[in-house]
Amino acid sequence: MGKIGIPDSILQKPGALTPEERSQMETHTILGEQMLGGVAFLQGVGLQIVRSHHERWDGNGYPDRLGGEDIPVGARIFAVADTLDAMTSNRPYRRALPWEVAEAEILRQQGAQFDPGVVRAFQDADLRLKAVYADLRAA
Repeated sequence: MGKIGIPDSILQKPGALTPEERSQMETHTILGEQMLGGVAFLQGVGLQIVRSHHERWDGNGYPDRLGGEDIPVGARIFAVADTLDAMTSNRPYRRALPWEVAEAEILRQQGAQFDPGVVRAFQDADLRLKAVYADLRAA
């Protein structure tokens, strides 16, 4: 949602972002939280997910540099789902990656970017998730 507040010149840029562009892109989590702040259904946990889904297990994420279990559990789950979606979708700067490549990267980032428990749950649900992914691609 917060990406609505990011200029198209950044969102659709075919190459790497400059440090200034990356900094602006990283504001999308706060913008999303602000935009959705009046939605009663999202109060509390929902807004925490919007704000914190780019935090990293190792504390090197944004916007608050939370780490480990200080990151709301919903945001830790959404981080894996969002990354999977981003990697398996076409972007202005690259074509969609195969599921197996995205899955391998998520597994590689276990304990660094992602909560190890969430990654294990992702692995446990892999066959079901692949089936949903295939159905959506076919639609």
